[in-house]
Amino acid sequence: MPVYVRSLETAVPPTVLIQPQARDVFASQPGLTRLGSRLVKTCFDSAAIDTRFTAVAELTLDNHSENPAFFDPVSGQVLSPSTKVRNEIFAVEATKLFIEAAKAAVGKCPDIDLLDITHVITVSCTGFFNPGPDYKVVRALGLSPAVQRYHLGFMGCYAAFPALRAARQFCQADPSAVVLVICVELCSLHVRTSNDPDTIMGSAIFADGAAAAVVTCREPEGPDPVIRLDHFETVLTPVGEEAMAWNIGDEGFEMILGTYVPHIIEEHITGALEPLLARDSSLAGLPYRDITHWAIHPGGRSILDKVESKLELTEEQLVPAREVLRNYGNMSSATVLFVLKHILGQTPAQREERICSMAFGPGLTVETGLFTRVSPGL
Repeated sequence: MPVYVRSLETAVPPTVLIQPQARDVFASQPGLTRLGSRLVKTCFDSAAIDTRFTAVAELTLDNHSENPAFFDPVSGQVLSPSTKVRNEIFAVEATKLFIEAAKAAVGKCPDIDLLDITHVITVSCTGFFNPGPDYKVVRALGLSPAVQRYHLGFMGCYAAFPALRAARQFCQADPSAVVLVICVELCSLHVRTSNDPDTIMGSAIFADGAAAAVVTCREPEGPDPVIRLDHFETVLTPVGEEAMAWNIGDEGFEMILGTYVPHIIEEHITGALEPLLARDSSLAGLPYRDITHWAIHPGGRSILDKVESKLELTEEQLVPAREVLRNYGNMSSATVLFVLKHILGQTPAQREERICSMAFGPGLTVETGLFTRVSPGL
């Protein structure tokens, strides 16, 4: 029984970070060594990012808070609030984005009533609170209090795939199910200044954003394209467990993003795709570029470069991922949904076009999905 993403909507907080401005602030921090300052400039300039968004209004040169916790514009110093302070902001600001994205996604499905929603799956790895975002969404949207609620926490950049996979399984088990999936990440809450290369890389690429999807077996109505969820697979690479990690520290969450990660992905990406593509005999032996669309999580520019080269994809096939990276940065779990929304907005050439999607996270975990963009109007 086919299961569809009937709507896919995104949201970002209002504060914009301009990459060159952020670079100059981080490169001028007291305590940086000469090497650290050079690393900041290199990481920011090579990230292929123009703008990012943050839920921390303080992180701009124009903000003048009386008691700054994250950034003092007078001294130009990036501050180090406790994990508690950061998480308290997450509880407030993430809730806003969970609700905004959820309302937008449901609003794009006029044939689905709020009381039709049977399941809510929320996703985030950048904060915790309880009653959690799943509860907040049910209350804010006026959903049935009997809605089944699930929260996927602390999984990292690949977590949209387990959420969509669970939504698909719920719909297959109950064809009347309507599942609301929402990913919200406030990565900028955990930004800090340091001479550590992993920390510098995190400050150069991570950002905040939200994405929500309505998943159901109900056939699409109207001309707008939808995504059919065909298959999912999970692969753990034999190396890389220490190369990508996400830990809780006293001054925020601490990202480990080793410089060898792109090489690990390059070495193991074809093996990770094998079990997914084996699900569809029509793809056997085809060059990767013969799959029309590629929704790759833009974990960083070098990751996209390795994927494009190793799979011999065209520049056009990486445009959605590179454009999302350029305009929004890496928003962890929400990012691949931004890429899928970009693909949905492209002019279709055929009624059905395949999408191969991938995301990478701690472990090193590779989540893959084989989807179909269906354009009922053609």
